[in-house]
Amino acid sequence: MIQVRKAKDRGHANHGWLDSWHSFSFADYHDPRHMGFSALRVINEDRVTPGEGFPTHPHRDMEIITYVLEGALEHKDSLGTGSVIRPGEVQRMSAGQGIRHSEFNHSKNEPVHFLQIWILPNVQGVKPSYEQKRIELDGGLRLVASPDGRDSSVTIHQDARVYAARLNGGEVSHTLAPGRRAWLQVARGTAMVNGTTLQAGDGAGIEGETALRLAADGSAEVLLFDLP
Repeated sequence: MIQVRKAKDRGHANHGWLDSWHSFSFADYHDPRHMGFSALRVINEDRVTPGEGFPTHPHRDMEIITYVLEGALEHKDSLGTGSVIRPGEVQRMSAGQGIRHSEFNHSKNEPVHFLQIWILPNVQGVKPSYEQKRIELDGGLRLVASPDGRDSSVTIHQDARVYAARLNGGEVSHTLAPGRRAWLQVARGTAMVNGTTLQAGDGAGIEGETALRLAADGSAEVLLFDLP
Protein backbone atom coordinates (compact mmCIF):
# COMPACT_ATOMS: atom_id res chain seq x y z
CA MET A 1 0.00 0.00 0.00
CA ILE A 2 1.27 3.46 -0.94
CA GLN A 3 -0.32 6.43 0.80
CA VAL A 4 0.61 9.79 -0.69
CA ARG A 5 1.11 12.90 1.43
CA LYS A 6 0.72 15.80 -0.99
CA ALA A 7 3.00 18.82 -0.61
CA LYS A 8 0.07 21.24 -0.44
CA ASP A 9 -1.50 19.31 2.44
CA ARG A 10 1.52 19.68 4.74
CA GLY A 11 1.59 22.07 7.66
CA HIS A 12 2.91 25.49 6.74
CA ALA A 13 4.46 28.35 8.68
CA ASN A 14 5.82 31.55 7.13
CA HIS A 15 7.68 33.78 9.59
CA GLY A 16 9.14 36.08 6.96
CA TRP A 17 12.73 34.99 7.50
CA LEU A 18 11.62 31.33 7.55
CA ASP A 19 9.26 29.54 5.18
CA SER A 20 8.68 26.03 6.52
CA TRP A 21 6.57 23.07 5.39
CA HIS A 22 5.94 20.22 7.83
CA SER A 23 5.23 16.70 6.58
CA PHE A 24 4.34 15.72 10.17
CA SER A 25 3.07 17.58 13.22
CA PHE A 26 5.62 20.14 14.39
CA ALA A 27 5.59 23.26 16.61
CA ASP A 28 2.21 25.01 16.20
CA TYR A 29 1.08 22.58 13.50
CA HIS A 30 -0.68 19.59 15.03
CA ASP A 31 -2.53 16.90 13.10
CA PRO A 32 -3.16 13.62 14.97
CA ARG A 33 -3.33 11.83 11.60
CA HIS A 34 0.24 12.88 10.82
CA MET A 35 2.41 12.46 13.90
CA GLY A 36 5.20 10.65 12.08
CA PHE A 37 5.74 7.38 10.27
CA SER A 38 7.39 4.51 12.14
CA ALA A 39 10.58 5.97 13.66
CA LEU A 40 10.46 8.96 11.31
CA ARG A 41 9.16 11.88 13.36
CA VAL A 42 9.88 15.08 11.39
CA ILE A 43 10.54 16.15 7.83
CA ASN A 44 10.63 19.92 7.57
CA GLU A 45 11.36 21.63 4.27
CA ASP A 46 12.85 24.99 5.26
CA ARG A 47 13.88 28.08 3.37
CA VAL A 48 15.78 30.71 5.36
CA THR A 49 16.50 34.22 4.10
CA PRO A 50 20.09 35.54 3.94
CA GLY A 51 21.76 36.08 7.29
CA GLU A 52 18.83 34.72 9.31
CA GLY A 53 18.37 31.50 11.22
CA PHE A 54 17.55 29.63 14.40
CA PRO A 55 19.21 31.00 17.56
CA THR A 56 20.69 28.58 20.09
CA HIS A 57 18.08 26.10 21.31
CA PRO A 58 18.10 22.66 22.99
CA HIS A 59 17.36 19.13 21.77
CA ARG A 60 17.28 15.82 23.60
CA ASP A 61 17.00 12.15 22.60
CA MET A 62 16.58 12.67 18.87
CA GLU A 63 18.60 11.78 15.77
CA ILE A 64 18.64 14.93 13.63
CA ILE A 65 19.70 14.80 9.99
CA THR A 66 20.18 17.90 7.84
CA TYR A 67 20.20 17.66 4.05
CA VAL A 68 20.92 20.90 2.18
CA LEU A 69 19.44 21.37 -1.31
CA GLU A 70 20.59 24.91 -2.10
CA GLY A 71 22.79 27.45 -0.35
CA ALA A 72 24.81 26.90 2.82
CA LEU A 73 23.75 26.34 6.43
CA GLU A 74 26.03 27.30 9.32
CA HIS A 75 25.94 25.11 12.43
CA LYS A 76 27.32 25.68 15.94
CA ASP A 77 26.69 23.55 19.02
CA SER A 78 27.51 23.08 22.69
CA LEU A 79 30.03 20.35 21.79
CA GLY A 80 32.18 23.07 20.25
CA THR A 81 31.38 22.00 16.71
CA GLY A 82 31.26 24.68 14.05
CA SER A 83 30.64 23.84 10.42
CA VAL A 84 28.95 24.87 7.18
CA ILE A 85 26.73 22.33 5.40
CA ARG A 86 26.36 22.60 1.64
CA PRO A 87 24.64 20.58 -1.11
CA GLY A 88 26.31 17.20 -1.44
CA GLU A 89 26.82 16.88 2.32
CA VAL A 90 24.79 15.30 5.09
CA GLN A 91 24.92 16.18 8.77
CA ARG A 92 23.85 14.06 11.73
CA MET A 93 23.46 15.28 15.29
CA SER A 94 22.59 12.81 18.05
CA ALA A 95 21.02 14.93 20.79
CA GLY A 96 21.07 12.14 23.40
CA GLN A 97 21.53 13.46 26.94
CA GLY A 98 21.06 16.99 25.64
CA ILE A 99 22.67 19.41 23.23
CA ARG A 100 22.24 23.06 22.30
CA HIS A 101 22.85 24.35 18.79
CA SER A 102 22.13 27.15 16.35
CA GLU A 103 21.60 27.12 12.59
CA PHE A 104 21.95 30.17 10.36
CA ASN A 105 22.03 30.89 6.69
CA HIS A 106 25.75 31.21 6.03
CA SER A 107 25.20 33.66 3.16
CA LYS A 108 24.32 37.33 3.45
CA ASN A 109 22.98 37.33 -0.12
CA GLU A 110 21.44 33.96 -1.02
CA PRO A 111 18.68 31.94 0.66
CA VAL A 112 19.30 28.42 1.97
CA HIS A 113 16.91 25.55 1.22
CA PHE A 114 17.19 22.36 3.24
CA LEU A 115 15.39 19.39 4.76
CA GLN A 116 15.62 18.81 8.48
CA ILE A 117 14.76 15.27 9.52
CA TRP A 118 14.18 13.88 12.99
CA ILE A 119 14.34 10.15 13.68
CA LEU A 120 13.37 8.69 17.05
CA PRO A 121 16.34 6.82 18.58
CA ASN A 122 16.09 3.23 19.82
CA VAL A 123 18.20 4.09 22.85
CA GLN A 124 17.96 7.16 25.07
CA GLY A 125 20.50 9.11 27.04
CA VAL A 126 23.48 8.54 24.76
CA LYS A 127 26.41 10.91 24.73
CA PRO A 128 25.64 13.76 22.27
CA SER A 129 27.65 13.64 19.06
CA TYR A 130 27.95 15.24 15.64
CA GLU A 131 28.94 13.95 12.22
CA GLN A 132 29.12 15.47 8.74
CA LYS A 133 30.07 13.70 5.51
CA ARG A 134 30.32 14.36 1.82
CA ILE A 135 28.06 12.28 -0.41
CA GLU A 136 28.14 11.63 -4.15
CA LEU A 137 24.92 10.94 -6.02
CA ASP A 138 25.51 9.09 -9.27
CA GLY A 139 22.05 7.89 -10.27
CA GLY A 140 21.79 4.96 -7.86
CA LEU A 141 20.59 4.83 -4.28
CA ARG A 142 23.30 6.23 -1.99
CA LEU A 143 23.17 5.23 1.67
CA VAL A 144 23.51 8.44 3.70
CA ALA A 145 22.51 7.30 7.22
CA SER A 146 22.51 3.88 8.88
CA PRO A 147 22.89 2.23 12.30
CA ASP A 148 26.38 0.93 11.49
CA GLY A 149 27.82 3.74 9.36
CA ARG A 150 28.52 1.44 6.45
CA ASP A 151 29.34 2.73 2.97
CA SER A 152 30.57 6.00 4.52
CA SER A 153 27.10 6.91 5.80
CA VAL A 154 26.53 8.87 9.00
CA THR A 155 25.64 6.72 12.01
CA ILE A 156 22.25 6.90 13.74
CA HIS A 157 20.88 5.22 16.86
CA GLN A 158 17.96 3.48 15.15
CA ASP A 159 17.38 0.46 12.91
CA ALA A 160 16.68 2.76 9.97
CA ARG A 161 18.48 3.46 6.73
CA VAL A 162 18.24 6.66 4.75
CA TYR A 163 19.09 6.70 1.05
CA ALA A 164 19.36 9.59 -1.39
CA ALA A 165 19.14 9.38 -5.16
CA ARG A 166 19.32 11.78 -8.06
CA LEU A 167 17.30 10.26 -10.87
CA ASN A 168 17.97 11.58 -14.35
CA GLY A 169 15.44 9.76 -16.48
CA GLY A 170 16.45 6.44 -14.96
CA GLU A 171 15.14 3.83 -12.55
CA VAL A 172 16.49 2.29 -9.36
CA SER A 173 15.13 -0.50 -7.19
CA HIS A 174 15.12 -1.27 -3.48
CA THR A 175 13.98 -4.36 -1.58
CA LEU A 176 12.25 -4.04 1.77
CA ALA A 177 12.68 -6.93 4.18
CA PRO A 178 9.44 -8.52 5.46
CA GLY A 179 7.75 -6.31 8.02
CA ARG A 180 9.74 -3.20 7.05
CA ARG A 181 8.12 0.05 5.98
CA ALA A 182 9.37 2.93 3.87
CA TRP A 183 8.83 6.62 3.38
CA LEU A 184 9.73 8.34 0.11
CA GLN A 185 10.23 12.11 0.08
CA VAL A 186 10.64 13.95 -3.20
CA ALA A 187 13.04 16.86 -2.72
CA ARG A 188 13.09 18.07 -6.32
CA GLY A 189 11.41 17.20 -9.60
CA THR A 190 8.85 14.49 -10.31
CA ALA A 191 9.41 10.86 -9.37
CA MET A 192 7.43 7.63 -9.38
CA VAL A 193 7.38 4.78 -6.88
CA ASN A 194 5.80 1.57 -8.19
CA GLY A 195 3.88 3.63 -10.74
CA THR A 196 2.59 6.26 -8.28
CA THR A 197 3.65 9.77 -9.33
CA LEU A 198 4.96 12.24 -6.75
CA GLN A 199 5.86 15.89 -7.21
CA ALA A 200 8.43 17.96 -5.33
CA GLY A 201 7.43 18.19 -1.67
CA ASP A 202 5.22 15.10 -1.84
CA GLY A 203 5.89 12.14 0.41
CA ALA A 204 4.56 8.60 0.49
CA GLY A 205 4.20 6.06 3.27
CA ILE A 206 4.77 2.54 1.97
CA GLU A 207 3.60 -0.59 3.77
CA GLY A 208 3.09 -4.18 2.69
CA GLU A 209 5.44 -3.83 -0.29
CA THR A 210 8.75 -5.60 -0.74
CA ALA A 211 9.98 -4.46 -4.16
CA LEU A 212 10.23 -0.71 -4.73
CA ARG A 213 10.90 0.77 -8.16
CA LEU A 214 11.84 4.44 -8.22
CA ALA A 215 11.86 6.22 -11.55
CA ALA A 216 11.82 9.68 -13.12
CA ASP A 217 11.22 10.81 -16.68
CA GLY A 218 13.40 13.88 -16.08
CA SER A 219 15.59 15.05 -13.22
CA ALA A 220 14.48 14.32 -9.66
CA GLU A 221 16.09 14.07 -6.23
CA VAL A 222 14.55 11.82 -3.58
CA LEU A 223 15.15 10.52 -0.07
CA LEU A 224 14.09 6.97 0.79
CA PHE A 225 13.70 5.88 4.42
CA ASP A 226 13.83 2.13 5.13
CA LEU A 227 12.14 1.85 8.54
CA PRO A 228 11.24 -0.73 11.18
